[in-house]
Amino acid sequence: MSRITELFARKSQNVLNVYCTAGFPHLNSTLEVMKALQESGADMIELGIPYSDPLADGPVIQQSGSIALKNGMTIKRLFEQLKDFRKEISLPVLLMGYMNPVLQYGFEKFCADASAVGIDGLIFPDLPEFEYENEYGAIIKKYGLDFVFLVTPETSTERIKKLDELSTGFLYAVSSSSTTGSEKNMNNVEQYLQKLQSLQLKNPILVGFGIKDKPTFEAACRYANGAIIGSAYIKTLENCSNISISTRHFLTSLLQ
Repeated sequence: MSRITELFARKSQNVLNVYCTAGFPHLNSTLEVMKALQESGADMIELGIPYSDPLADGPVIQQSGSIALKNGMTIKRLFEQLKDFRKEISLPVLLMGYMNPVLQYGFEKFCADASAVGIDGLIFPDLPEFEYENEYGAIIKKYGLDFVFLVTPETSTERIKKLDELSTGFLYAVSSSSTTGSEKNMNNVEQYLQKLQSLQLKNPILVGFGIKDKPTFEAACRYANGAIIGSAYIKTLENCSNISISTRHFLTSLLQ
């Protein structure tokens, strides 16, 4: 049983997955941020690999990625930073990134290195279903990694069921067809989540994009197993003087 599967077996509601950008706010703050999230009550960490053309990300996460790249973050450096992270971090950790830099690094080498350091799963928004089934999925499974697909309100019922079948760990329900961090009408989102709930899918569902505070987190959790927060947390880190204190204040505002 993977750490992600074990998490959902133990906690089926109000699961909080927090996105952070590797190498942000400082090159060597990756582990400090991850430890702060674990200590402050996060259930899962989605660690973003900075990339120069992140199609699914809004301006806040794009900016954090640009800063991380300027700081000198690379995939090689990230794996060096993560070499012993399992000595301190017990939470499930996923890497979220884009195919171009992963292919440049070498796809199988990436999966092997991710597995070797203790990563649990991957999210690549630009990996198409066909390529996953015919080329990359077997490599991901070979190294014991979960893979999470994204669905949107515009995804057909047939395709939702297909992507749910292919996903392991959980299914990422994008709250609307836009980028991260943008405003959402949670009433429209609830109708969409009710539809997903009615399909009785195999995987737990986490909602992302536009979840920024306690009301939006609670609204997302009403019809899903939990939610993913990214841009709002990145904003918290932008100008903070103490990562641990700022993280604790931010997560407390969500969870209490």
